[in-house]
Amino acid sequence: MNKKIKISIIGGGSGIFPILLGLKKYFQNIYAIVNMADDGGSSGLLREEFGILPPGDIRRALIALSPANKKILSQLFSYRFNRGKGLSGHNLGNLIILALEEITGSFQKGIQQLSEIFQISGQVVPVSFSKTRLYAELKNGKIIKGETNIDIPKHDGNIPIKNIWLKPKPKVNPKVNKIIMNSDLIIIGPGDLYTSIIPNILVPGLKNSLKKTKAKIVYFVNLMTKFGETNNFQASDFLKTIKKYLGERKIDFLIVNNKKPSLKQLSQYSKETAKIVEIDEKNIPPETKVIKANLLRKGNLIRHDPLKSAKVITKLLKIKLK
Repeated sequence: MNKKIKISIIGGGSGIFPILLGLKKYFQNIYAIVNMADDGGSSGLLREEFGILPPGDIRRALIALSPANKKILSQLFSYRFNRGKGLSGHNLGNLIILALEEITGSFQKGIQQLSEIFQISGQVVPVSFSKTRLYAELKNGKIIKGETNIDIPKHDGNIPIKNIWLKPKPKVNPKVNKIIMNSDLIIIGPGDLYTSIIPNILVPGLKNSLKKTKAKIVYFVNLMTKFGETNNFQASDFLKTIKKYLGERKIDFLIVNNKKPSLKQLSQYSKETAKIVEIDEKNIPPETKVIKANLLRKGNLIRHDPLKSAKVITKLLKIKLK
């Protein structure tokens, strides 16, 4: 395991979970910088009732970085109640984070305590401790409020998103800027473009740190498009959208999957009108190097394979593995 190289991963949701899962086998200094705009499901309920910051993405990252021999602990923290008045819909891990916040007196200290319980490789760092909401403007001028309403559209999901922003403007977690500046490699994604990845970049201060850092930036492009967010997107569309919010800082490497899923795998996504992301390399600027690899995990669901993804990163860093 490499103890020197520092890798930061920016994202949220379930997208970065397999990347963290794979990297922890080879690297010790992993920093998961996590989106704090989630307002759906158990996180949303706890946010409204207790005023807690959304714990869901924090919990997922902690589980991903926990040691393999803590499997039962990971299962426990992922457990979701499906019955019981007041409990149904809640995730046990989210409730424990809430309890730790109240015991320790702060969200940050609660996460630190949970990190020690999990004995994780690296750190899980909220991008901000400010309470904020995600907003989107569609191309027809309609404004959508809330991450969950953008993520699972009640509006016509065929209408493209024109712009997104956070309100009120949050303050960046000072620790995040230090981590970005000291990183050797920064990984963005994969994950839902408008609801998991870009909300991190929207936090004032983070974009400036990404511009100044000497670290190389890698972007894992999603395997599939998502209805309501990235309809019919190709690889270059994901890159252009990230660049729109990132500004002058270039993306050094674009990692894309070149393995076609089976018809059986794809059939499950037809109802969601999701399509495989095509690699339109001719539309990608020369400043960004495209890395094509088989990233597909075995199984019915189309997901990034943890070890395949990690090995792409290790080759990128020119590390010799045993």
